[in-house]
Amino acid sequence: MAHPPAPELTAARAEWAVWSTTAALVVERAERLGEARAIAERVLAEVGAACSRFDAGSELSRVSADPRIQRGVEVSPLLASLIATALQAAAETGGSVDPTIGADLDRWGYDRDIALLGAAPTAVPTASVTLSVVRREAGWRAVRLRGRVLSLPAGVRLDLGATAKARAADLIAERVSSELGTGVLVSLGGDIATGGATADGGWEVLVQDLPADPAQQVFLPDGAAMATSSTQKRRWLHDGRVHQHILDPAFGTPVVPAWRSVTVAAATCVRANTLTTAAIVRGTAARTWLAEQAAAARLVDLAGRVVTLGAWPDPAGPDTAAAGGRP
Repeated sequence: MAHPPAPELTAARAEWAVWSTTAALVVERAERLGEARAIAERVLAEVGAACSRFDAGSELSRVSADPRIQRGVEVSPLLASLIATALQAAAETGGSVDPTIGADLDRWGYDRDIALLGAAPTAVPTASVTLSVVRREAGWRAVRLRGRVLSLPAGVRLDLGATAKARAADLIAERVSSELGTGVLVSLGGDIATGGATADGGWEVLVQDLPADPAQQVFLPDGAAMATSSTQKRRWLHDGRVHQHILDPAFGTPVVPAWRSVTVAAATCVRANTLTTAAIVRGTAARTWLAEQAAAARLVDLAGRVVTLGAWPDPAGPDTAAAGGRP
């Protein structure tokens, strides 16, 4: 299915740690790798400075602490764009992806970078339904963004994690391909975006959450994106229980998993991640909901059984050169 690249288009790859995960960058024109990584690192630094929940000096942290926030505070174009993306994801999912869960994440112990929380046992994470059974009053509809003026209700803290990393992947792919004229694939902890044209028309991507999980190598066409949401990663111990980072926004409690992981291929990484996060939140209802969204999806249940939906990408041949990332 894939053809050997021309010598001057030999792909090159770089990997580095960022945001307590791994960034992987693959460019078809090897001589552009250094410039591409510089673009990627610049985007990551800009997005982190704009919206990191764990950095007291980030723009989001400073704006949230501003005493005028209930009336309205002007934010930068980048932060406004990131918040608008998060609110759009909330609207598209009926609130299953909600950026107003920051205080809830703090309450469950996710109040600092995951690397600082320590490793959790390998047991499937569970959530106590006795600690919070009251439906949250404030939600994404209470957030007001008028142009670049943001206002938040008292006590609401934004967490843009469900969409900001995916948006960063999209931005990197867009900028590298347009500025350097090379086909590119970027993976930020499994949030994958591609840009530009490649000789083979796409990339080989290994879809696998943990090493023991079912694996599949698929062909991702140029310009397509993919994201995986997992209940097996970003877990920590709090009050003697194992929790994972995806909350049910309706109650502000960690989701009790119905799936090990959900992967979606879509036109943008933001759209893919929006669908996968919402699917984890929706639990056993995810299959029907994803089908209604015409999503190209791959779900792995708690027993390791795989379900694919819609126009899930074709399997890649074993004789083709892998150039993708591992979600």
